[in-house]
Amino acid sequence: MNRRSFLQTSLAAGSLAALTIKVRGAVPAGRKFRTALVGAGWYGNNIVLEAMASGRCQIVGVCDVDRRNLEPTLERVAKLSGDQARGYRDFRELIDKEKPEIVIVATPDHWHALPSIAAVKAGAHVFVEKPTAHTIGESQAMVKAARANNRVVQVNTHRRSSPHMLSAREFIRSGKVGTIGMIRCHLNNVGTGPETPLPTQAVPAELDWDFWCGPAPLRPFNGGDPRRPEVAPGNRGIHPRGFRHYLDYANGSLGDIGVHWFDQVLWIMGEKAPRTVSATGGRPIRGKPVLTAQEQTSDAPDHEVVHYGFEPFTMTWESRLFGGNGSERGDIAATNFYGTKGTFHLGYRGGWTFYPTNGTPISEKATLNQPDGQNIKEHWADFLGAIDTGRRPVSDIEDAHHATNCSLLGVISLRLGRSLVWDGAKERFVGDPAADALLRREYRKGWVYPV
Repeated sequence: MNRRSFLQTSLAAGSLAALTIKVRGAVPAGRKFRTALVGAGWYGNNIVLEAMASGRCQIVGVCDVDRRNLEPTLERVAKLSGDQARGYRDFRELIDKEKPEIVIVATPDHWHALPSIAAVKAGAHVFVEKPTAHTIGESQAMVKAARANNRVVQVNTHRRSSPHMLSAREFIRSGKVGTIGMIRCHLNNVGTGPETPLPTQAVPAELDWDFWCGPAPLRPFNGGDPRRPEVAPGNRGIHPRGFRHYLDYANGSLGDIGVHWFDQVLWIMGEKAPRTVSATGGRPIRGKPVLTAQEQTSDAPDHEVVHYGFEPFTMTWESRLFGGNGSERGDIAATNFYGTKGTFHLGYRGGWTFYPTNGTPISEKATLNQPDGQNIKEHWADFLGAIDTGRRPVSDIEDAHHATNCSLLGVISLRLGRSLVWDGAKERFVGDPAADALLRREYRKGWVYPV
């Protein structure tokens, strides 16, 4: 079967089962799982609420290095489910004492790998936030651990469980958009001007800042109260929720929203890796990063343009943290598939519309849950279904690893300031030891980089 025939073979509408592969033996349907949460911030709470709502999970432990997150979450769990979960600061102690069967990892990016790997090695299935990891080497180790221990690992690229994304995939793969030669992913976020450095603050008594930084560099602390995440959203400190734009702990917009879109493109188009990557960008609006003992700013780019060369098409990523005006069809994040029969506009929260070369546009609205316009409920149901039946989940760790790689390849290209050639089979750069050196990073003393 040639590539075009493959892409035009439509999957059963909305069928996740058609996408799955057997990974382990089934378990008795309907049983409750001992479940633990590592990372009790805003999104961790969104996930654990769905775990409790499923009726299939007994919450036995919650772990967070900030008691301002930990204690309210324990209270919420007890109030909503009656489960008397125990609180922990160290995920290793939680895993050892509670022996959970499911572990939710909802930490900042630099903390995804170690708890996930420890959990699967202890026999637990894992539901981990996106992107899979902070570096490609960590992500590779997560895939290896999941396979070696025969565990289900679902990554929270929950758009794979969105009804409008499922129908978009079927529409495009049916051939109705024609042959696709170019795909444009974009993020047009909040409008901001120059970034004002935030002063270094005393570490709150409730927070173990050294453990929060963990294997990543130890930076001076700045932040706010996790109970008031709405404060200064355009210029947050590192913790809580500002970490995504501090490159020691995350990878800016590429690692945050980019991974969602790259996951959609790879999933729809049946691809795993680009052959070439070329990134440009910088901080002409936010200004040069500042890091002193007295004050600091974020250091992620305020805009990026990345070109990805796949064999059958070109994909571009454009993001900016300025100029937000709703001009791009009302979606701050969207992807356009440009085909020989028209343009397919896929919105992150705004549904999809197909603009045919000749004819009337066709649209479908998104069906999303609140808060934050997501489909965690459906994604969690798929995760439990994978555990019950022994199949792979719809956002299996290996698929999300490929999407994460796309993000991190762009980060590496921008950091080096040049184009790169990628060998997707070997997951190494072609003839480029300087780029290969950036697939990993040194961990801070006391922590061991996973193999």
